Amino acid sequence: MSLFPSANTLRGLIVAGSALVAITVAGCAPQGPVAVPPVAPVSAGVPRAVGPFVSAANPHAVAAGMAVLDRGGTAADAAVAVQAVLGLVEPQSSGLGGGAFMMWFDAETGAVTVYDGRETAPASATPDLFWQNGRPLPFPDAVMSGRSTGVPGAVAMLGVAHADHGRLAWNDLFGDAERLAREGFIISPRLGGYMAATRGQARTDWANAYFTGPDGQRLTTGDRLVNPSYAETVRILADQGPRALYEGPIAEGIVETVAASPRPGGLTLADMAAYEPKVREPLCRPYRIYVICVPPPPSSGVALLQLLAMAEHVPDIEAGPDQAPAWVAFARLQRLMYADRDRYVADADFVDVPVAGLLDPAYVAERAALVPTLTGVAEPGLPPGVRATGADATTEPAGTSHVFIVDQWGNAVSMTTTVESVFGSGRMSGGFFLNNQLTDFSFEAIDDLGRPVANAVAAGKRPRSSMAPVIILDREGRLVGGLGSPGGSSILAYNAKALIGILDWGLPVQDAFDLPNLVARGSGLGADTDRFSSALQSALAEQGLRLRPNASENSGLHGGVWRLGPEGWVWDGGADDRREGVVAGRVR
Repeated sequence: MSLFPSANTLRGLIVAGSALVAITVAGCAPQGPVAVPPVAPVSAGVPRAVGPFVSAANPHAVAAGMAVLDRGGTAADAAVAVQAVLGLVEPQSSGLGGGAFMMWFDAETGAVTVYDGRETAPASATPDLFWQNGRPLPFPDAVMSGRSTGVPGAVAMLGVAHADHGRLAWNDLFGDAERLAREGFIISPRLGGYMAATRGQARTDWANAYFTGPDGQRLTTGDRLVNPSYAETVRILADQGPRALYEGPIAEGIVETVAASPRPGGLTLADMAAYEPKVREPLCRPYRIYVICVPPPPSSGVALLQLLAMAEHVPDIEAGPDQAPAWVAFARLQRLMYADRDRYVADADFVDVPVAGLLDPAYVAERAALVPTLTGVAEPGLPPGVRATGADATTEPAGTSHVFIVDQWGNAVSMTTTVESVFGSGRMSGGFFLNNQLTDFSFEAIDDLGRPVANAVAAGKRPRSSMAPVIILDREGRLVGGLGSPGGSSILAYNAKALIGILDWGLPVQDAFDLPNLVARGSGLGADTDRFSSALQSALAEQGLRLRPNASENSGLHGGVWRLGPEGWVWDGGADDRREGVVAGRVR
């Protein structure tokens, strides 16, 4: 028996004629009663999902996480160790100088909690942060400027999550990262490929110094990379706690680097010391017989929920991965979702985000009704409660990673973590790259019609993020799985593809992750053309979808679901074959 039959099979499992019931999920933000079918019999008798299980984008990081779990650590403990190693061996994607969103599932209480470690703009930031001489800076210039760096949030966020849910001592979680930094690690093909870039962040003065060996030659794939500065940083963090990144020598080094030319930024020690991660309620909504939980704004998780809610009104989605109607419907759903996301989602502590309106059943049905006839760019809708908002002008590059961890008690972490662009701003301090997260704001604060843009820059504001780590529950609030991906704005498309592949099409997790990617945002249409059969490409072209190679960052889906295997209940884990990740633990 599989916990994930196809959607067609699920309909047969729902008890015919059963009354609709109202459900709530422990720890989810109060949304009011939701009329849903009763829990399908397929979930009866399923034991609690327990680890150890780790899925992450680098074998060194997975090994560090498993070592923590094997010593009796929780998923929160393991997340600290995994992030510390990822920041060293996968610095193009995440690190101590970046931010993250973490979803925590508590096995004892059933609560889902969001830890928001998104970076914040310094107190000196103004709406024209990325303007010069009366016009916006060219995007690459903005990225590599000091202005692009917000206060890093990942370390502070991990500190709060560890204080809430850790069992091992904080100073016992950095040993693998320190050892790898002091002894060195072998440069992987993916890191080596990014290091070989001839321009951009890989060629700043900081990056050139780091990627040059003792013989004066630039290091490459297969060489050993040693980082004594990083080793010292993680030693200090281990000894002094997470606040050591925000006060004292490490913070001073960050501020000094941000203030360096060209185009110095205004980040101060006061900004660093004032940073506080947010503990938030998740957004949880039913999908089929499951419940999907994501972070609220400034994450774009609400957009992922909106797409799934619309999909329930579009039967073509259920046709399966080999059928053109399913992919056509998926592309059109994305265009509708992105149109709304790009217009309305931002930091809800600063602007009104119509979360309830975007998920309102009548509005969702209204948007989904456009799918059969939508042939081009979708315009944003008018969800209930919306205020006039200007057209967005945000560019989202990519440099991100995802981690999914489950411990022996069944607690789970689904965490997406980033430095924004590849190698962040290209500036380094303390052996790690600094984020360029503030370029996730719209460079334009007012649109051509004079309307304020929701995602404009403001002091202390968190930029909108496409990161949307997922926790999957059943209708009784039990853990079913979790997943997430990097990919810039394409994260939402990647996560949606994976969820539909697993929950609608009944695919094993790895097969769902390895499905072709299709990203339809605005007028853009990108795809993994080499993964679509020629017959399917022709069928899609006949319906107006002429596939072009995907121009956005590729997916890096990681996660797992709890399934019944030949030897009992285990984790059906996946690590996107477009990256270098692995899964480990209680897996089939």
